[in-house]
Order: sequence, then C-alpha cells, then structure tokens
Amino acid sequence: MKVATYMADGTAGKERALPETPFDGTVNEHALHQVVTALLANRRQGTHSTKSRSTVRGGSRKPWRQKGTGRARAGSIRSALWRGGSVVFGPQPRSYRLRVPRKLRRLAIRSALNTRALDGDLALVEPLDLEQPKTREVAALLTRIGRASENVLLLTAGYRPSVYLSARNLPGVRVLPWGEASAYDILWSDLVLVEASVFDAPSDTGGEGDE
Repeated sequence: MKVATYMADGTAGKERALPETPFDGTVNEHALHQVVTALLANRRQGTHSTKSRSTVRGGSRKPWRQKGTGRARAGSIRSALWRGGSVVFGPQPRSYRLRVPRKLRRLAIRSALNTRALDGDLALVEPLDLEQPKTREVAALLTRIGRASENVLLLTAGYRPSVYLSARNLPGVRVLPWGEASAYDILWSDLVLVEASVFDAPSDTGGEGDE
C-alpha cells in the first residue's frame, strides 16, 4: 500500500510504501463500532439526577380529605401529577463506562488507520523541525497540500512540544504522538498526516488510545 509524501513546506514528494504492520488492508467494522461507542460512552459524566417522590421536600400531609370535596383524590402535593412534584422513572446518577479489551482497542486502531489509507486520506510528511512554535508554518503546510479547511490529525514521531504549540490554535487540527491516537481520533479526521520518521525505526503498531 502506497501513500503520498510531502516535504515540511508542503511540496509533494514521491509515493512511499507503508509497512505491512499495521497497514495490512484489513478493516474490522465491528471492532470500530464497539470501540468508538465505548469511548463516547466513557466520556459521559453520568451526573444527571432527578428527585423521586421520596426525595422531594414537603407533601407529607394529605392536601384535602378523601371524599366530599368534588375534587380528585390526592395524597400528596409532591405527586408526579402536580407542578413542583417528583419525576417518575427519572434519570439517576450512574456510570456509563464500558470496558474494552486491549486487543480490541488495538484492532480498532489498525482498522481505522487502514480505512484512512485505503481511502487516500493518509499521507506521510517529512519531520517538522521547528526550533520554536510557529503556527504560520503548519498553516502553510496544510494550505499547500489543500487540506487547510478539513479536520487534520498530525501524528508525530514522539512528543513534539513545538509542533503541538504551533498547531493548537488552528481549528480542526490535532497533534498527537504516534501510538497515542485512539480509533475515534483517526476516524474524526479527514486527513491523517504521519511524520515519515515514525516508520524509520521499529515501533508499536499504534497504542491503545482512550478507553
């Protein structure tokens, strides 16, 4: 599988073959669905809360006698039928957390990378050697390759503070070290830019991302 290669200034280079691991062309849609669903569920706070009849203040006295008033029977002003009353079967604080096995997370990451590579939305870029943060250089790179208005995930070879600081003010651009992006991060992006030096030395196939 070959992908486009760009210089640090956005100039197009020769196509380069991707390593067979993790780019074997296999896409497991079921794994992608499970992992992305779990990741979004794990981001939920679960702090929603409503008061039941037993927790609403007041209403301990019967508002009027049972018979003879011509009105419907009522035992408490905190009934769910009353304004200011309780909520029937309302949401209560809970955890939405779903556990995802490590192997399944890694399979989803490989599937997401293969999806982007097969669709032509994965490219390599020469290492961005920025001595100090310069947003205009990263912006110029994306403009030169024609993807400035899209969501771009830039995967760097290790932790690169200067690259991160250069891109953090650009809308739709995320910078993560190779191996720390989740399947959701990869699928969120319209283009995945990987520093070519990532594949120059043996490394992990793409970490585990967020659970």
